[in-house]
This record gives sequence, structure tokens and C-alpha cells, in this order.
Amino acid sequence: MKPISFWHRLLDLISPRLCVVCGQRLSISEEVICAKCNLHLPRTDFHQDPYENEMAKLFWHQIPIERATALFYYEAHSETANILYELKYKNHPEIGEVMGRLMARELKATGFFDGIDGIVPIPLAKKRQRQRGYNQSMEIARGVSEVTCLPIYNKVVRRNAFEGSQTNKGRWERNENVEHVFEVEDISAIQGKHLLIVDDVVTTGATVLACAQELCKAPNVKVTVLALGFAKS
Repeated sequence: MKPISFWHRLLDLISPRLCVVCGQRLSISEEVICAKCNLHLPRTDFHQDPYENEMAKLFWHQIPIERATALFYYEAHSETANILYELKYKNHPEIGEVMGRLMARELKATGFFDGIDGIVPIPLAKKRQRQRGYNQSMEIARGVSEVTCLPIYNKVVRRNAFEGSQTNKGRWERNENVEHVFEVEDISAIQGKHLLIVDDVVTTGATVLACAQELCKAPNVKVTVLALGFAKS
């Protein structure tokens, strides 16, 4: 753990940081989420059975899925939902990187990343990225990469259109909404690779599935999926 500098301590005194879940002041050594809220995150524990879990089953028989997990269960309007809301809509890209590191540290010792060649964050359409200023999945991927040392393949697939928010759409609408929106840009860079697709939240799996199916146009690609949140059906 890096020593905390005087200036860091002074800045924390002048401008206290708050936990994105409970709103209480963070200690000098805490980032984004306090220790108490981290302890009580509704963790999925999917990594204990990374192929036989309800998130992985969304992709069975559709893509060559190896493993899938999410850090916590996501429920709209819950305190935990604040993590994703602040990340996506309140200009806090640092939340993604911090939570990515947290996930990766917890998963590294379990063998979840074994055999993976690189990380593919779900891309945003150019219009949405200009509006937001960053891609939240890319920020999560940065945190994961920092811990695992896996390279990020952020130029191999693009999103061709902004199809609107998925938030209030049902399963069929979500599938329709993302059909044909992804396009592989560099097949040679990913052929024969085991790719870790990173997203912020998985609900029906439609977005991840559409992206993975496009990536699988390259020969002999295998896929593992990692997300911050998983929304129960």
C-alpha cells in the first residue's frame, strides 16, 4: 500500500470525500466506497461456479462462454445502484477504475483470469461518449488491467450507433435495440484469443451478447464476461 502524502491528507481535510453508497465521509485510506458498505455489498459470488450461474446461463449455446461473474446484484433505486448512477451520469469515471481494481483483487486468487489474453470493454457510440466524456466500461477495464496486467483491446470493435438507453426496455426490446450495432475492426488482433468482455451492468445480457457474437466472427475466440452489477430477472 502506498504511503499517504501530506498533500493528500490536507486535500482530504479541505474537501472530504463521501461514500457513493451511504454518503458518509470516507477515511483517508478508503476510495469511492467505505469499508462498511463494501462489506455489505450484495455480492453474487458467481465466481465460485463461473460457468454454472444465472449470469453465465444467459450466454449458453449462443457464444463460446468460458466464465461469467459480477461483483454485486444490481437493483434499481437501491443504495447500491448509486455506484453505477454516479459512475455513468455524474461525471465520476474514477469510480469505474476503483471498482475495477476492487473486483480484480477479489477474483485474482480464484483463477478467474487464468488463460485470458486481453480485455474488451463494451464500447460506447461516439455520440454517447462525447456527451459523457468517457466510457464507463473502459474505466472499469483500466482498474482490472492495473491489477491483472492484462492488455486492453479498445480498438478491436466499435459501436456504430447510439440506440438509446436500455434502462426501461424489456428483454425483446433490448435484443432488438442492439442488433447489428457492433462491428469488428481488427479480426487479426483477436483470432484465437480468450477475451474478457467488461460491462458496467448485465441485465438480459443482450448488449454483451451482441458484442461477443461480433467478436466471435474471428476464428477460435473464447469469451469470459465480467460486470460490476447483475440485475436479477
